[in-house]
Amino acid sequence: MADPILRVTDITKRFGGVVAVNKVSFDVERHSITAVIGPNGAGKTTLFSAISGFRAADEGTVIFENTDITRTRADEVAQRGLIRTFQLVRLFRQMSVLDNVRVGLHSQTRGGFAMAVIRPAWFREQERRGIDEARAVLDKVGLLGQENAEASTLTYGQQRLLEVARALAAKPKLLLLDEPAAGLNRVESDNLAVLIRKIREGGTTVLFVEHDMDLVMRVAESIHVLDFGQHIARGTPAEVKANPAVLKAYLGDISEPVALKAEMI
Repeated sequence: MADPILRVTDITKRFGGVVAVNKVSFDVERHSITAVIGPNGAGKTTLFSAISGFRAADEGTVIFENTDITRTRADEVAQRGLIRTFQLVRLFRQMSVLDNVRVGLHSQTRGGFAMAVIRPAWFREQERRGIDEARAVLDKVGLLGQENAEASTLTYGQQRLLEVARALAAKPKLLLLDEPAAGLNRVESDNLAVLIRKIREGGTTVLFVEHDMDLVMRVAESIHVLDFGQHIARGTPAEVKANPAVLKAYLGDISEPVALKAEMI
């Protein structure tokens, strides 16, 4: 890989005597869709937190766009263009759908409290553009028309999409999605697959953790597999499905070869 957007090398994270992530290394190709999978407790979310600055790694390095961000704060990582969503939806539930997305635009705007009070012409124009941009993002995720609704009134699937919309408003270069299909029904999962491809087509690299193996196999171009904090496999969806180490991680010891199917996970 000549110019990876992300290079993770020997990342290790401990919690007391438990090694949640143990010397994990992989690259993410620019403008790709890459998945990280593994059984429950494999260390996937902990790895995402180390990459995005929410939990500093104990060892190893994270290089984003040729810059070492291993010890960089989460807000500074986001300013650089690496944005993540969370396993549990984190919205401003009493704010409108539109205002939740506008929060994601904050890193793209200038001014402060004084300008918000004085409201010069350039500030009002910036605000108008922000509303237009927020509406465009809502249209992209299929929530246009819901912008005045309170976030808490949306269905769980719509709240998932709103969190993705807020992340997209920050104009990420690399978007980390932590279990974006959790709690979604089949139609919503299908729509999410289309959205992930749209995000990549728009120039954003996507790295996601997911248990919905049907979604993973449909949209991921490369897959990395974790088990008990160890990086045990990498490859295309076809290669990963046929990998004996992956079969053992999900199914335990098996006496005969068996294909890894989505419904097994």
